[in-house]
Amino acid sequence: MPRRRDYAIDHRLSDEDENIHSVWDNSLDPALTVEPGDVVRFECRDAVDRQVDVQTTAEEVPDISFDPVHPLTGPVAVEGARPGDVLEVELLDLQHKGWGYTAFWPSEMELGLLPDDFEDPGLHVWDLEGEVGHFVDGIEVPLDPFPGVIGVAPEAEGEHDTLPPRSVGGNMDVKHMTAGSTVYLPVEVEDALFSVGDCHAAQGDGEVCVTGVEAPMFVTARFDVRSEMDIDQPQFETRGPFTPTGHDEPMYGTTGISDDLMEATKKAVRHMIAHLHEERGLSRGEAYLLCSAAVDLKISEVVDAPNWTVSAYLPESIFP
Repeated sequence: MPRRRDYAIDHRLSDEDENIHSVWDNSLDPALTVEPGDVVRFECRDAVDRQVDVQTTAEEVPDISFDPVHPLTGPVAVEGARPGDVLEVELLDLQHKGWGYTAFWPSEMELGLLPDDFEDPGLHVWDLEGEVGHFVDGIEVPLDPFPGVIGVAPEAEGEHDTLPPRSVGGNMDVKHMTAGSTVYLPVEVEDALFSVGDCHAAQGDGEVCVTGVEAPMFVTARFDVRSEMDIDQPQFETRGPFTPTGHDEPMYGTTGISDDLMEATKKAVRHMIAHLHEERGLSRGEAYLLCSAAVDLKISEVVDAPNWTVSAYLPESIFP
């Protein structure tokens, strides 16, 4: 069914403290109540709640607290949504504020895919200009913003951490949930109680250093309630793009092969870091940051026991 491209914003939800929470909790009072069909513009803070700005240095990264993390804007109550229904969230527009950052933490904090490989922290603050993010050495990463966290309140009582994704959504980090996409979320509580945040201006599939291009952002979405649908976990419709330019383009790939999928993933990324360091002149830290922002991981094979294959894809169009 074709989607409506025209829309008027019915409600605006700012990132003021009264509209922000950092846990999933079905007892939270709604910041806003809307009708099916309404369009809401959410203002979202960055993932670590304003602890990073354009002046932050890599040396300051270890001081960034993850307690709490993910300031979410909401919750929004959607009238008529009942447990067993599906909340349809049509993502209409995502707008960054001109800057973002990608960081990894020191090895002692055991964050990201390769904590043992990087003793010291790393940080790149991105200048986001229109549809491009500027990295080092003239490298430009195409932007296609998406919310890393998008979900509804769980049925289970009490406060629940936002870091792990859940059956009701949350921290899924699906980079193809961009403007023009529709996300379907199983409803577990009355009025659904929808929240959104942790926006990324760009990200490689895998988000390997634990951050994409993290950015404060505006997210505009239209809501509907689908009582005829029956899903257990989130589903979505998207047109991509599935490559940075939106077209088939030259890629450089590395593989990781192991009898353990996580180890295969680590090998694929380590090989890509080595390629970027040796062939493109980046430091290993810069290469790790770029992998998290622009390199896509794919499970290439899980049927040829005892070893599995993970591939890492680097778009060559990002280089000058």
